Amino acid sequence: MEETLKQHPSNCIKVVLYGPESTGKSSLAEALAEHFNTVFVEEFSRRYAETKLQQHQGLTESDVLPIAIGQMQLENKLLKKANNLLICDTDLLETMVYSEFYYNGFCPELVAKYAYQNTYDLYFLTYIDTPWIADGIRDQPNSRIQMFQAFEQALIDSKKKYILVKGSFEDRFNTCKTQIDNLLKKLH
Repeated sequence: MEETLKQHPSNCIKVVLYGPESTGKSSLAEALAEHFNTVFVEEFSRRYAETKLQQHQGLTESDVLPIAIGQMQLENKLLKKANNLLICDTDLLETMVYSEFYYNGFCPELVAKYAYQNTYDLYFLTYIDTPWIADGIRDQPNSRIQMFQAFEQALIDSKKKYILVKGSFEDRFNTCKTQIDNLLKKLH
């Protein structure tokens, strides 16, 4: 079980778009991947939740581990297709924060362990200054500041390096692009 939550070794630079729902992470991940001519890892939990919704079921505590496993399998698979940069539209730390929020502090021990153990070169923490857009999966329009604070606190507690991104899409893109360019320069 533990092997399914571990990152595969790589010299690839890995960055994470990280933060509350409806803050532009997916759009930003896709645009950055296109700009840098690489792949991005989609948020596995979105597809998983959509499938459950189609079956008229909601997510429960028992879904956290399969979501985490699915996320890491997707990340490890796409790592092989990345150039020297992999852009992740979430990670296990985000899975842990959501689990703890929705399930009264509960997160499977293995998910929490690898949320702290798996490493990325940089996190982009997306701020809540974007409009909240309902999409059938998102459900916390009134908890945005609490969610943002929980996400930021998890980064601080885990001592992960992060940059706050906010403003227009263009502002966010340019902030991320500049930071990624700086990381890529260190490779050469």
